[in-house]
Amino acid sequence: MRIIVTGGAGFIGSWVCEAYISEGHEVLVVDNLSTGSEDNIPPEAEFIECDVRDFARLEKAFRQFRPQIVNHHAAQINVRSSVENPGFDADVNIGGSLNVLRLCAEHKAEKFIFSSTGGALYGEPEKLPAGESTPALPLSPYGISKLSTENYVRYHSKNHGFGHVILRYANVYGERQNPEGEAGVIGIFCEKIISGEPCLIFGDGEQTRDYVHVSDVSRANLLAATLKEEGTFNIGTSIEISVNDIVRILGEVTKIEFTTIHEKERPGEVRRISLDCSLVAEKLGWSAQATLHEGLSSTWGWFSRRRD
Repeated sequence: MRIIVTGGAGFIGSWVCEAYISEGHEVLVVDNLSTGSEDNIPPEAEFIECDVRDFARLEKAFRQFRPQIVNHHAAQINVRSSVENPGFDADVNIGGSLNVLRLCAEHKAEKFIFSSTGGALYGEPEKLPAGESTPALPLSPYGISKLSTENYVRYHSKNHGFGHVILRYANVYGERQNPEGEAGVIGIFCEKIISGEPCLIFGDGEQTRDYVHVSDVSRANLLAATLKEEGTFNIGTSIEISVNDIVRILGEVTKIEFTTIHEKERPGEVRRISLDCSLVAEKLGWSAQATLHEGLSSTWGWFSRRRD
């Protein structure tokens, strides 16, 4: 299959590219390199430097490559930035996505795979873990833009004849993570520990997230490419892990004594979240394989080697 991966030079996108290439697919990476790196792009992939908001350049990529599948990972992913500048967040996450969807329709793509959010979509659910039928009540512009794009995906899929799969990620971490923003808390901590600086915790550290390793996320994208039906699926571990838990396990993994400091909580962030992943297990046969201790060990190893 010919697959375009937008954001394919980024942390998650590059893992997805590698998964597709390992199965013999042809991959074109579309990325503006604002947060991604050419070093992340597999040598077997084609690459065009392009912002998804640049319709003319994006259209040229579609016309030349003729994708059968489009995997859309290009996004503004920082929750805090979305609170500070919701217009920019919407411009990239909604406006850019609409360009990609329009071109899928015009160039007769067969399937659209969208990387959405589970961690920021459900707000503060009454019951955890949150399933796909849990009301979507995002607390941040980032969550709002992802939810809006989900609806545009379903609209375009229904009206233009291509299939779709929406993957709602928990908090993804792992090798190549860009240590910026809330979603990169593990990457941030690894960088701070290596630099001998204290790890900054917002609030009391008892807020929880569902942390899923990027290798498991890339496998979900591989399965989504061959799924015969459409659907929206949570991608996580169903386990709540607090920031304080992350600090404790990183201490065990790194065998380094490091300090933490606390500041006030940040607006737009949920207190507790974990995702019910029973539906994706049923429909795709997917479940997270990497334990948190294994994932943090491999992530720490990558950050250590990079610094060396």
